[in-house]
Amino acid sequence: MASLKDLRNRIASVKSTQKITAAMKMVAASKLKRAQEQAESARPYAQRMERMLGSLAAAVGSRAGAPRLLSGTGEDKVHLLVVVTADRGLCGGFNGQIIRGTRNMINKLRAEGKEVKIFCVGRKGRDGLKRDFANLIVETVEGLTRRNIEFTAATDIGETLTRMFDEGAFDVCTVIYNRFKSVIAQEFTAQQLIPFPAPEVSADEDTPPAMRAVYEFEPEEEAILADLLPRNLGVQMYRSLLESYAGEQGARMAAMDNATRNAGEMIGRLTLHYNRTRQASITREMIEIVSGAEAV
Repeated sequence: MASLKDLRNRIASVKSTQKITAAMKMVAASKLKRAQEQAESARPYAQRMERMLGSLAAAVGSRAGAPRLLSGTGEDKVHLLVVVTADRGLCGGFNGQIIRGTRNMINKLRAEGKEVKIFCVGRKGRDGLKRDFANLIVETVEGLTRRNIEFTAATDIGETLTRMFDEGAFDVCTVIYNRFKSVIAQEFTAQQLIPFPAPEVSADEDTPPAMRAVYEFEPEEEAILADLLPRNLGVQMYRSLLESYAGEQGARMAAMDNATRNAGEMIGRLTLHYNRTRQASITREMIEIVSGAEAV
């Protein structure tokens, strides 16, 4: 049975932990507002960039002069997975969701006979995957979320991916991240970056050719794509970093809120146990005093 001193020490320890979790919740909440605004602001630009490139890609089709970032290598053997996670923990199941989803993708690709390589953006992803797939990790980038995420950091990653693709390091590149939906919900997302995915068939294709809009490009579509496709890598990476950072802060705020409430409940239980133990101790001492007085 724990002594009164042990109970007092434990209550004090839990109260100190509660203060820390409450402070972390407030910090995450302050960061979340800005991160959510940035993520939501980046979505329309990234979506329209994809839509415009999709229109150009549909116009180019499978021409001989199509850029390699669009046409690919012609093979589907080596897959590079760019895994975006946080550098810090204490954010609930945020990092675990990405790691589990990535494991499933790796196992599925390997079962199909594909070779898999991993590009980790964030320390937690590297730490979680190196236990089982240390030999697959070819690159790691850390520290991007310790301060405001800069677009230059995303373009640097895009340039690295372009260089690796030009060197023949992979055939297909997919970025994996948590898309921010709400404070308590993040959606696991896997988006193919290289080669640029073919646009989905739209209802416009059922429209008679005479009624379709006609576009003229200057310079040619191939030249425009050759310039825009590398830029698109930076834009999509920037979007994934912002979405991941907003999801991280939301998950951390929710986790610290739960931890603060759990600490309060534990303090209540410990205080009740302390009062009962103290009451029992006082009662026992009174009985001993009365028994001693009667014996005299």
